[in-house]
Amino acid sequence: MAGMEQELWNSVDAYFSSLLVEQDEALSKAARAHVEFDLPDLAVSAPQGKLLHLLARLGRARSILEIGTFGGYSSIWLARALPSDGRLVTIEWERSFAEAAAARLAEAGVAHLVEQHVGRALDILPTLDRPGTAPFDMVFIDANKSDIPAYFDWARKLARPGAVVVVDNVVLGGAVAEPDHPDAGVQGVRRFHEQLAGRTDVVATSIQTVGTKGYDGFTLALITG
Repeated sequence: MAGMEQELWNSVDAYFSSLLVEQDEALSKAARAHVEFDLPDLAVSAPQGKLLHLLARLGRARSILEIGTFGGYSSIWLARALPSDGRLVTIEWERSFAEAAAARLAEAGVAHLVEQHVGRALDILPTLDRPGTAPFDMVFIDANKSDIPAYFDWARKLARPGAVVVVDNVVLGGAVAEPDHPDAGVQGVRRFHEQLAGRTDVVATSIQTVGTKGYDGFTLALITG
């Protein structure tokens, strides 16, 4: 039954994408980065990439922070939402991923809008708290789940009031609902949600999704003060 459900989800995503999501060669190559590195498909889906693009445009974002570049798929979508003088700052731990992303960003014609950083995000984020870089109008977090609470703390520090923060992969196949789950990533996502619940300067919701990425979801947060 689970296999049949996944086939259906894939078909629906493919149908929507065929009509509403424009995929050029650069995006298609970036979407296949996991094949190059013999890894699971870590990038957002095509409809999710378009959603990030639309959120950036709706917010008239001029500066975007991305934590987790991987092959550059979401980076291209975000960069293409920027004005000609905009800036996407993206951070990736693994140098080989960042180099692959750089090639895709160049092919997409957006490399001039992107400032790439390679290294541990929690070491790099404090260096972004400077005039000319922060504050950001939008933040996308798609990196190791155990550190999401710390990433969000920095997102809050580096984003302006009115900024949108999107955090990917927060449902984890439903594991997020298990208080005693042994996985550090699951516990990181749970701490993140508890952190959100205790803040008065952020309003947020989390949405469950199904699609080519299976059963998962994302958090959408608005910085209010």
